Amino acid sequence: MKALLLAGGMGSRLLPLTGQYPKPMAPVGNRPWLEHLITQLRDQGFREIVIALKHYPELVRGYFGSGRKWEVSIDYTLEKEALGTAGAIKHAESKLGNSFIVLNADVVQELDLKPLVDFHAGHGQAVTIGLTEVEDPSQFGVVELAEGQRIVRFVEKPRKEEAPSRLINAGIYVMNKEALQLIPAGREVSIEREVFPKLIRTGMGVYGYQLKGYWLDMGTRARYRQVHWDVLDRKLPIPIYGEEIRPGVWVGRQCRISPRATIVPPVLIGDKVRIEDGVTIGPYSVIGNGCIIKEQAELSETILWEGCRVESGAQLHQCVFGTGAEAGPNYALYEAVVNRMTEAVSL
Repeated sequence: MKALLLAGGMGSRLLPLTGQYPKPMAPVGNRPWLEHLITQLRDQGFREIVIALKHYPELVRGYFGSGRKWEVSIDYTLEKEALGTAGAIKHAESKLGNSFIVLNADVVQELDLKPLVDFHAGHGQAVTIGLTEVEDPSQFGVVELAEGQRIVRFVEKPRKEEAPSRLINAGIYVMNKEALQLIPAGREVSIEREVFPKLIRTGMGVYGYQLKGYWLDMGTRARYRQVHWDVLDRKLPIPIYGEEIRPGVWVGRQCRISPRATIVPPVLIGDKVRIEDGVTIGPYSVIGNGCIIKEQAELSETILWEGCRVESGAQLHQCVFGTGAEAGPNYALYEAVVNRMTEAVSL
């Protein structure tokens, strides 16, 4: 079965980080999330992958190429105009088989997909939606299920007390190609607001299956940080690239860390990082490859992408720095999101 990864979204809620970067390529644990997703799919037997692109497609193609390095085969589609979830699936129709799985590539998850695929094959209807249970469904599209796991309606962002369930669309679908007949070509189409209700009305069948495991939409700055804390706490059990030199402290290759620096776990430090005298890092910090942290700087609950530089005496708390961003001497930043095009203000 082929897997279609929807990676064309702009990621506006993560700006400025995604201003020059596709959201699924945002690093999680110092590797692009899309790379983690591809290796997950490979390990579950999905070896043929199609990636639907829109924003900065050259960055994705340049990184993954044919997929040979990851022991998969990758093909691509490119949208000239934004087509929405359903439109992107329709645009990829010629590259898909009679039955295929679709995943929103910017949703962080660690899920066993085989039971979902088996359930879909067992009922033989047009679409099976992977569902996940959340504590507060008011920010999501909630589903109402009838007997046999058939979906009878969708409720978009209901008040918590009025939600028919706590099961939401996880952004994972197993589809038969016949369902694509109901998607118009060449325009933006919402799968939840237009296609799924039409499938229900026509009797083609939309079912839901609850998935077990980790799931989090990393589409906001707070959730993006939370994904990293879950990696460090091992609630999200993706691989950590580095040697665990002591409990909760992972360090990559060719690092220069002063013995007079303080590392408070949990912390992940990437490759070729330089950390100078008197620096304090952690708890809950992720330092990207090639970063330089100058003397007496302090970082906590902070994520640095690769190539960042933090000057002497700077204090960063709950910050996210994009690739190549810098914090000047004695800067004090709290909950700042900075890329290399952003001016950070010294307090």
